[in-house]
Amino acid sequence: MYTGLQKSFPSCPTRIFKVVTRKLSSTTVSNETEDVVYPPILDLSRAARVRRNKEEWHEKIKRLYSVEEKLFGINMPRYYGWKSMIVEEGRVRYNSLDHAQYITRTHVMNEHKLPAVYDTLSNEQLDSVVENVKHHIEKIVSFEYSHRLREHEITEKVDEIRKQMLQKAITKSLINQINRIMLAATSPIMPHLLEAQVDFDPRVEAFWFAGGVEPSAMVRKAKAGSKYAKNRADELLDQPVHYFGTPLLQLRHQLPLREIVPLTECTNPEFTIPEFKFYPAVIGYTFAYKHATSIPGFWPGDTHEFGLLSYHDLNQVLRSETFEEDAITVQAIFASYGWLLSQAYYQGFSTVNDITYPLVTQTILTDGQLWSFCVYQLNTTVFYTEFMDENRKRNLCWITEPMKLFEKVEDGKVHGFNEDVLKKLIKFYANQPEQRNENMTPYLGDIVQRVADIKNPRRRTWLEERFKYIMSNRPRHFQIPETPMWHKIYKIDNKTRPMDKRRDPWEFGYQPYKRRMDDHQPIYIPRCLRANPKKRKIGRWAYTFYPRA
Repeated sequence: MYTGLQKSFPSCPTRIFKVVTRKLSSTTVSNETEDVVYPPILDLSRAARVRRNKEEWHEKIKRLYSVEEKLFGINMPRYYGWKSMIVEEGRVRYNSLDHAQYITRTHVMNEHKLPAVYDTLSNEQLDSVVENVKHHIEKIVSFEYSHRLREHEITEKVDEIRKQMLQKAITKSLINQINRIMLAATSPIMPHLLEAQVDFDPRVEAFWFAGGVEPSAMVRKAKAGSKYAKNRADELLDQPVHYFGTPLLQLRHQLPLREIVPLTECTNPEFTIPEFKFYPAVIGYTFAYKHATSIPGFWPGDTHEFGLLSYHDLNQVLRSETFEEDAITVQAIFASYGWLLSQAYYQGFSTVNDITYPLVTQTILTDGQLWSFCVYQLNTTVFYTEFMDENRKRNLCWITEPMKLFEKVEDGKVHGFNEDVLKKLIKFYANQPEQRNENMTPYLGDIVQRVADIKNPRRRTWLEERFKYIMSNRPRHFQIPETPMWHKIYKIDNKTRPMDKRRDPWEFGYQPYKRRMDDHQPIYIPRCLRANPKKRKIGRWAYTFYPRA
């Protein structure tokens, strides 16, 4: 220390440097020791470091202003998408109710009836609406099942496929006509239906992380063979889940439906959830690399962003060889949770940032004759592995037993028409949304909440184009690099070719599955198109506006 000072001041003796240094250090120590603030002592174990990294990533996503940027933030860690468990509407696995409840944290009420809030309508009001609607619905059922000729519309040659497509077409047409009659008959006395938006065959997708799932045999084997990870071979992981829904029809409104159970009561220990920690492949689920897309049937910025009710087709579930009554409940859980979660994304929440208020939707599952009514309340969206023990909130589901709207249709006449089904349908349409006295978008910006609100035209255009591309879920132009089977046998498992030249990405430690979305070369700009063509290296690469997540 003194040698360095002497080089700067060669004429000054070393004794003076020592005296000045001692005085300064003693003065500094005496002043700073009065209010000393030490940094926190961090746990350096792997589990603690992983948790801190996840929390930092979650906070980055929370600080993003717009809906599109938050969805970008979920996709940033994976260039080729997340390896997700694929859940398709109508394809219900056998004996999968416990699994559906576990990965959505859903408690199913056992009363097989609607909540008490649906009993507010008097019997006189219900009977009046039933009297106005019943005759029209009977005529529609008779027309669709007996008089309408639609065989020429089915182009399939196989009789079984023609029969299935015919039944699905009848169900779809019947639902559209029933919805039209219900809106026309009930709108004068239920004015909120005049403001409802109707979507036909909307695209509904949802992505989330389901924690507490056992690793696959391949992951367990890979960890067991590593000296650094062999102690963590059996630890529970987060399983990405991707839901693809195809409702027949859905209604949306500017205001949300009223909550059924207060959010503070959703931690009741009586709301139990069965455990299903097994890897989902054991019950037949498949996996694929997909971008984390969450779409409730419309793009961000639509004013009608809260769901009223949705119709779903039951034909594929009912004709399954392994059909069981629980299959209807499984489809209702996934359909309701997927639609509400995608709506929560558009309010600024996500699978890593929990909602601050409950969302409610109404789901109708039918094949035209058999009807089941479901009410679902979304109370939490965050249940990754590290947060499972802390989050005691549960999502709630009320579902009725399947009921027949009619017994049969013969000679153009409907026999055994069930008015109870019609009354429950009227109660769903009569459920009025209302304004809430709370901040509905606490994690969105005050000025910029959508990409369309960004003033910079270059950044707005870039984000809009990339967002639409990610939401299209098209595969990348260059597919994921694969390891040939002979490489795995002779180079990885047995190591019998040590003299071969290394040419493949995996031989250099490259992990394509963990490649980030912004890990690519920007678009090259020819010199003639640059802002300053005389400069060779300035402006040769196009700007990117990826969110910092």
